Amino acid sequence: MLRDVENHSLPRAAAFFDLDKTVIAKSSTLTFSKSFYQGGLINRRAALRTAYAQFVFLAGGLDHDQMERMREYLSALCRGWNVRQVKEIVAETLHDLIDPIIYDEAASLIEEHHTAGRDVVIVSTSGAEVVEPIGELLGADRVVATRLVVGEDGCFTGEVEYYAYGPTKAEAIRELAASEGYDLDRSFAYSDSATDLPMLQAVGHPHAVNPDRALRREAVSRGWPVLEFRKPVRLKQRLPSLHAPRPAVVAAAALGAAAATAGLVWYASKRRGTTV
Repeated sequence: MLRDVENHSLPRAAAFFDLDKTVIAKSSTLTFSKSFYQGGLINRRAALRTAYAQFVFLAGGLDHDQMERMREYLSALCRGWNVRQVKEIVAETLHDLIDPIIYDEAASLIEEHHTAGRDVVIVSTSGAEVVEPIGELLGADRVVATRLVVGEDGCFTGEVEYYAYGPTKAEAIRELAASEGYDLDRSFAYSDSATDLPMLQAVGHPHAVNPDRALRREAVSRGWPVLEFRKPVRLKQRLPSLHAPRPAVVAAAALGAAAATAGLVWYASKRRGTTV
């Protein structure tokens, strides 16, 4: 159980979540490969290759060299894709593909951090066109994701503008802390991969989730909590609680309603020429 609601006299804190195998049970990018195939963006051979990559990812994760090869392959694969079409395919298939693979334990953590007054930030190596809709679905406050270069024709060029990976994730977290006023010593981070050690080391409360062997060794040696998420759940089954208004939003809404009511009463009294 997380700490109680944040003491708002202290600096703000945040919870930073890796996405793949931390919040969802698969690779977010590779999960859409069938949809991209059906949409005509990739051929059968590429679809089979991404399905195999998903298998390797699930079986034991990808080390640094494998991640680099996957980045090069996917950025080349995306060359010429129309960005609008990609976003449309993701939007159309998001609920069918992502809802069933969200870890119940991760959804609960997101709820608890929001209840405690902390911002939730998804930090993922996957592309922004995939991660941003998933972040919105999860109720995240912010998203950090890889961005590909888009040409004047509205298509990906195959070049990477920003790669959210390894030390770059930690840099993004520090930049957010500076711009949003987060106290990183009081903030939390969650990841499954040793490649995210810089991100985990950047906060005061790092957690290893479904860790690969290298991260498990590091977590044990450093005394970090090791969490095992095993229960995927359809997010729409949790919507009433996951997307419940934040406490501050509820308070603001109540104040707004009260002010509106008072204004109506005042206006009505003026119309009648009476006082309240």
